[in-house]
This record gives sequence, structure tokens and C-alpha cells, in this order.
Amino acid sequence: MSEHPHRHEVWGDDPEERDASETVAEIAATEPELARRWHDHPAVVPFKAVILFVGHNGRRIGVTIAGVVVLLVGLAGLLLPVLPGWVLIFVGLGILATEYVWAQRLLRLAKEKANNAKDKVPRKNRKPQ
Repeated sequence: MSEHPHRHEVWGDDPEERDASETVAEIAATEPELARRWHDHPAVVPFKAVILFVGHNGRRIGVTIAGVVVLLVGLAGLLLPVLPGWVLIFVGLGILATEYVWAQRLLRLAKEKANNAKDKVPRKNRKPQ
């Protein structure tokens, strides 16, 4: 059975303390790519995380904001006679459906209900079949 000859060093059982500043300076001089960059500073990291999140999810955030605004204007249009409420609701759901499955399902259900309602309304210009 062969043991590692410096096992105590592997486990950190070295009795004397060492100053790491010389080692850090040596590593920084020999391998500059390992030196900490300004954007890795602990004070910058939270801002960096937010920027990365917005960068990765910016499209989804924009689609969500636009869809919700159009949907709310559509809901207001149901109460105000000057806005086409149902049309804007469908447009808002269509915008949200590009990113969210629940909006796709709700839009599909709304289209089915609208087609069923359209089929039940008698038309004056309908040709007999």
C-alpha cells in the first residue's frame, strides 16, 4: 500500500501560515488572464446579473409589456365605445401567444367561441344551401 508522501499538504495540515499576497502577485504577473477584471468585482456583479437577465430575456420582457398594454386597452375598449375592445383583446392575446403557452390556449379558445357565435348569428345575405 503506497501512500502519498505529502498527504499532510494535500489536506491543508500545514502548521505555518503563509501570506498569499506574494503568490497572487506572482500568478498575476505570469498569467494575466487570471487577474480579476473590473466587471468581476463584487460590487458590479449584481448589476451584471440584471444586465445578463435582461439581455437573455429582453424579447420576452418586451413582448409581455406590449401584450399586456394592448390587452388592457382592449378591456378598456369594452367599456368605451370609441375603442374596438374585442379586436384589441384578440391582438393582445396574439402578441402574448408568441411567448406564452397559456396565451396560445386562451387565444385558441377565444377564436372557437367567436366562430361559434358567428355561426349562430343569422345573416341577411346568406345564400340557401
